[in-house]
Amino acid sequence: MDTVVAAPRALLGRTITGPASVRIRAGRIVEIVTGEPPVDAEVLTDGLLTPGLVDVQVNGAVGVDFAEVDAEGMRSVARALPQTGVTRFLPTLITAPVPVALRQARAVLAASAALPEGSGARPLGVHLEGPFLSPKRAGVHDPALMVEPGPAEIDLLLAEDLLRALRMVTLAPEQPGGLDAVRRLSEAGVLVAVGHSDATGEQTRSAAEAGARMVTHLFNAQRPLGHREPGVPGVALVDDRFTLGLIADLAHVGPDVCRLVFNAAGHRVALVTDAVAAAGMPPGRYQLGGEVVVLTEDGVPRSPEGTIAGSALTLDRAVRNIVSVGVDVADALASATIIPADAIGEPTLGRLAPNAVADMVWWDDDLRPRRVWVDGEVVFDAEIDLSPELATAL
Repeated sequence: MDTVVAAPRALLGRTITGPASVRIRAGRIVEIVTGEPPVDAEVLTDGLLTPGLVDVQVNGAVGVDFAEVDAEGMRSVARALPQTGVTRFLPTLITAPVPVALRQARAVLAASAALPEGSGARPLGVHLEGPFLSPKRAGVHDPALMVEPGPAEIDLLLAEDLLRALRMVTLAPEQPGGLDAVRRLSEAGVLVAVGHSDATGEQTRSAAEAGARMVTHLFNAQRPLGHREPGVPGVALVDDRFTLGLIADLAHVGPDVCRLVFNAAGHRVALVTDAVAAAGMPPGRYQLGGEVVVLTEDGVPRSPEGTIAGSALTLDRAVRNIVSVGVDVADALASATIIPADAIGEPTLGRLAPNAVADMVWWDDDLRPRRVWVDGEVVFDAEIDLSPELATAL
């Protein structure tokens, strides 16, 4: 039996138009009609209908660290994320010795496979952020655990039971063996991102030539932009092969620079949270890859030494933040839907279009999620089940 949802405005492609109606059958969108809604439609009288948000860098949330996740923890995250508009997410693991990282990845995959249907947002596999990073740009990653991406290490990543689920690897291409690793991973269908990198502009461009297609948290933990040496950000902003991951909490990257990024390359920006277990939680001490991070009243997780350690950002707030600096609403929403979905090679996610997965968000006029569908089923309704924890965080 079909379900039809009609809204006065909808994000179709990268444009807001309306009114529009979305017909859903068996978890997929089968038709989009603009104009007056059909007689069998559920009519949303106000607000905006968009695809579900896609976050390709999430270390954890609501007290759960993906480095130590089990089935119950994954269920908690899956239930919570739709309250922020997220319907698909990529669990991210930070630097650990390769055998440990692979054990953690397999645990993430097992916990993901145990999620019952209709439980909430759906994980998309695994993103390994390390250990093939530069100790010069470590951030809160442990430099002692970083290694070069030699052939044996890449062989382990491309093991048959992991290959289909290994969706993204962040690495520093200037490290010995880095470009060969980029080639092998990208040829195997893995999205390779430049991150935690001291690469020069020339080395960054070489990574793109080898197959790298994304930059992890632009400006953060990378050689900075200079007017003679462009570093990672300078090349990323002008090379159309790169999708630009941006943590838009306005702390990792300031408001003016966020606006600059959108002015320069808005059609290639993918908003990410880089959220840690502290996201959606009150101030306190939490885990990130086995290390302590402290969330204080300013809302930014930090190591005990004061280094920013991921974020407590939610993706709907990132959208609102980007709109607040002057970016068009449609462009901000595209950066949390179709752009990250395309970057990770998911052409049926992040869009309202025939044959797309029926993941949708109904937003109020303040860009706060009111109702969320995953595979055509309602998994969150703000009038019924907004949790106290996320109600506070949002």
